[in-house]
Amino acid sequence: MKNGLIQVYTGAGKGKTTAAIGLAIRAAGAGLKVAFYQFLKGGEFPVSEEKILSSFTDIDFIRFNQTTPLFDRKASVEALAGQVQSDLETAANTIANGNYDLIILDELTHLVNFRLVEESKVLKMLDSKSAKLEIVITGRNASKGLLKRADLVTEMKEVKHPFKKGVKARKGIDF
Repeated sequence: MKNGLIQVYTGAGKGKTTAAIGLAIRAAGAGLKVAFYQFLKGGEFPVSEEKILSSFTDIDFIRFNQTTPLFDRKASVEALAGQVQSDLETAANTIANGNYDLIILDELTHLVNFRLVEESKVLKMLDSKSAKLEIVITGRNASKGLLKRADLVTEMKEVKHPFKKGVKARKGIDF
């Protein structure tokens, strides 16, 4: 690829991570090298996509072991902030090294939303990408700076959701 873009999948609707997974598989199928970083889904919260994405030779799946207050009320926000800084540095180094064609930063918007990292640091990281590198960022409530910096923004809009009727998240469908 010679024209790598920055894509943002955001919004309150379901499907942001699922869309990114589909793109990772498509890219790997076309012979592209993919890094898939997953933020804020660590700890005991199971993610089914790890098993399948890790089976592809052209996809490096990295799930940061970040225990968050979203899933564990005993989790320390201070410890999380320190871990996120380190993990974001890992992703920044990968962006700068040029070894991938596509890098997915799943749930990155929340790092800014929860003030775990400054938006300016994320934008600086994005500015370091090569012209050929494609980057996908997922998560709700993408910041104005991320939306402005992106070349493509897709908003997932919730119209109707079974959670509102008490249907719990289902393994293999919702996580």
